[in-house]
Amino acid sequence: MPRDGHNISRRQISENALKVLYRLHKAGYQAYLVGGGVRDLLLGHQPKDFDVVTDATPEDIKKQFRNCRLVGRRFRLAHIMFGREIIEVATFRGHHTETNDKISKTNASGRLLRDNVYGSIDEDAQRRDFTVNALYYNIGDYSIRSYGGGIQDLNNQTLRLIGDPETRYREDPVRMLRAVRFATKLGMRLDEATAAPIKSLAPLLKDIPAARMYEEVLKLFFAGKAVQNLRMLREYHLFAPLFPLVEAQLHDEPKGPAMRLLAEVMQNTDARIAEDKPVTPTFFYAAILWYPLQARAQDIALESGLSPYDAMFAAMGDVFEQQCQTISIPRRFSVPARDIWQLQQRFERSKNGRAIKLLEHPKFRAAYDLLLLRAVAEGGNTAALAEWWQQFVEADDEQRQLLIKGGSNKCGQRNRSAQQRRRRPPRRNGNKPADGNGAAE
Repeated sequence: MPRDGHNISRRQISENALKVLYRLHKAGYQAYLVGGGVRDLLLGHQPKDFDVVTDATPEDIKKQFRNCRLVGRRFRLAHIMFGREIIEVATFRGHHTETNDKISKTNASGRLLRDNVYGSIDEDAQRRDFTVNALYYNIGDYSIRSYGGGIQDLNNQTLRLIGDPETRYREDPVRMLRAVRFATKLGMRLDEATAAPIKSLAPLLKDIPAARMYEEVLKLFFAGKAVQNLRMLREYHLFAPLFPLVEAQLHDEPKGPAMRLLAEVMQNTDARIAEDKPVTPTFFYAAILWYPLQARAQDIALESGLSPYDAMFAAMGDVFEQQCQTISIPRRFSVPARDIWQLQQRFERSKNGRAIKLLEHPKFRAAYDLLLLRAVAEGGNTAALAEWWQQFVEADDEQRQLLIKGGSNKCGQRNRSAQQRRRRPPRRNGNKPADGNGAAE
């Protein structure tokens, strides 16, 4: 597609990406803007980042840029640093042969473990995942090269895998998650052949390293399409390999509080992103793992006879340990998530003078937000508790004192400002008086 056949202008491309493209081109290498950046520009969207592909090897790229570092083992990439912006540059990927096992390797299920096989632009296009990502903008003549009908699929709003879908999913099972994410992000429908094998191959996600899955979950649920992605993940049986504990709750009670809370979390996350408010994995994981935590705490209490508080504390470690087997959750998120969980118990015991102190807790706002979502999911006593705290949070000092007095009485706790019960007079032994401490001899 020549320059006059498309709407992409260099003014829309990052200045740093253009620097990389031009320097590679002037050094005698082929240089193309590739993938999502080209796709989004054709759709009239502003790309989140710009990726470059070239026939230069990673070592050749590093010689051209002093601000370059090489990363990756499965496939070697060059990251060219411009302050906070990173331009990722990849070498054209080639086809595997039986003789290049030193630079490429698959496991028994067909997943690629090592993939440093270089080739031509035509071979690279065949190695791309979806046709709408097999789009190349040539800095040499400003033309676009489209493979596999990418332009037509873009116009028809169809997401189609390049090659045999089952083989491509086995090479990298994360492509099943990418299929869902791109379908919702771009408003496309999955091609029938692309969708067909997903349900049967979904268990392959269990073999993906937990650290990689953490990043994929952020892309799925923190991009403003959480509600739609949740629906598609469950439709194609992809949610269970990610969150087995949550899926067990949903299986036992398809319309129970766990499902209602999950739906509320996704809607809340999308709403915050739409309003440009911050979202954090801390709250996300604390919320969706709340009911698995409750189930585990009940099991521990029955097995060991621990108090509800101690059982819940013990369950926190178990729940995170099991979840981290599929999705790695950094401690900077899991530790404050425990605080959010503990505060749920303190809400029930602090409808008194301790309520004001609880407001000062660093995680009060996040825990309070979870309480409000639980109220929608559970109703009943939780809704009443949430209503009291909502009134308390929105009240002035005088109104808070009245709420504390009423909350203390309702909780059956002693009102310290009331006149204390008169002590029973000391017993006397005959005519002997009591000692100086008021205790019977």
